[in-house]
Amino acid sequence: MKAVEMMIFDFDGTLVNSGDDLVSSVNHTLNRLDLPVLPKENIIGFIGDGVQKLIERSLGDAFPEHFEEAMSIFTAYYTEHMLDTTDLYPGVKDILEHFRDKKKIIITNKRYAFTVQITNSLHLTHHFDEIIGVDSRTYRKPDRRLIQPLLRQYGVSPEKAVVVGDGINDVLLAKNAGMISCAFLGGLGSREELLSSKPDYVCETLPELTRLFC
Repeated sequence: MKAVEMMIFDFDGTLVNSGDDLVSSVNHTLNRLDLPVLPKENIIGFIGDGVQKLIERSLGDAFPEHFEEAMSIFTAYYTEHMLDTTDLYPGVKDILEHFRDKKKIIITNKRYAFTVQITNSLHLTHHFDEIIGVDSRTYRKPDRRLIQPLLRQYGVSPEKAVVVGDGINDVLLAKNAGMISCAFLGGLGSREELLSSKPDYVCETLPELTRLFC
């Protein structure tokens, strides 16, 4: 097992299975704009770079003409429906308790307010030393400048910190910052893309982390 002092977790597709609520919010937005709705797998493939990119990709040829209106519709709807079906992946609370003595941080390309609303509702917030949304800092994943101040703040060397996530941005963030990368293959991200990025570790389920890190 690899000894670590800090664990950085992605959010959507890693700690919470939020795909269905994001899909329904995107398709509600497209429907309101009289645009064709999209298959679930298409929208899932657009997740990972924040809501603006999600909407831009979902609009396709209708971007940028309908972008501002789409953002407004999506934000209003998702605010009300982000917890319709979103729930924790199996074993999340057990994992967080198992690693209770480690510094734990959420870094997500989701907006901070959305993230905290979900962590509060699912009783996760108290497990984390910090929650960093896409609008919390100047930089976003996979920019290493997002990580460097945290390592200094908590006095952790890069080789003692791991990034756990289901997206290519999580693996790249770890690699860019000289940290350990662990790809979660059971989330929303593309399994093939994750494996091709050559992460240091992979796990099919989150409870496997207890056999990888100590």
